[in-house]
Amino acid sequence: MIKSVDIKKYLIAISELNRLEILQFLKKGEKCACEIHPKLKLPQNLSSHHLKVLKDLGLLKSRREGTKIIYSRNEEAIWHYQSALTQKII
Repeated sequence: MIKSVDIKKYLIAISELNRLEILQFLKKGEKCACEIHPKLKLPQNLSSHHLKVLKDLGLLKSRREGTKIIYSRNEEAIWHYQSALTQKII
């Protein structure tokens, strides 16, 4: 069960436009971090910050492929947050 404090962190994370755009971009499949920051038109360090926030919350998964870090959505975690949010409101 997801706690209210976790739902608050989730809402704060996805309310930031760049993080929401990352989640939307990754709907099409996994991407290298090197593909994400140009898409967002952000410096690499700022996109890395947003990726870390989403990963720390469990919304993203990552794996290393050589020197690249590949990110994908954690659909199960996203589903749990959305379900918990719906249950809290209704």
